[in-house]
Amino acid sequence: MNRTLSLSLLLTSVLLGTACARASEEAASSPATAMAPTAEVTAGATIDPELPLAIVHKTASCGCCGVWADHLKAAGFPVEVRDTDDMHPVKQRLGVPAGKASCHTAEIGGYVVEGHVPVNDIKRLLKQRPTARGLVLPGMPAGSPGMEMPDGYVQPYTVELVLADGSTQPFAQHGQGG
Repeated sequence: MNRTLSLSLLLTSVLLGTACARASEEAASSPATAMAPTAEVTAGATIDPELPLAIVHKTASCGCCGVWADHLKAAGFPVEVRDTDDMHPVKQRLGVPAGKASCHTAEIGGYVVEGHVPVNDIKRLLKQRPTARGLVLPGMPAGSPGMEMPDGYVQPYTVELVLADGSTQPFAQHGQGG
């Protein structure tokens, strides 16, 4: 691996870790974003009655997951956060394909939404209602909702549609050149 690529990968890892840690610190210091397990969060948010409940499964210590839940609330989704110590059974039950995992998993309108998927992609999924399991965004791309960078940088990433058989296909492109 060349030196520039190695340094780039190291910098990306540090930035992602910093963003998640920063989000965790902000969530802990702000009573408005701190959530109790299985608490339905509606205070301060305008709920769109046309949108289904979003059940967000996450580990209690992950701050970026809470920031992503806030992204849903800001868009009008009613959100229920469920903290869990073991995300594997949740991902398995909902049919998240191997190698497509992220740090949190949501159930929205009969679909699984894995990772830092933008709300506009979720709304498009709910409007189109394809025969599919849902959407996945593997990993934690810099600049995706909940992983925002201080300088506004958005790493190119692809949200994928998970078909009924578990295979995936591109659903939306985001980021520089996306």
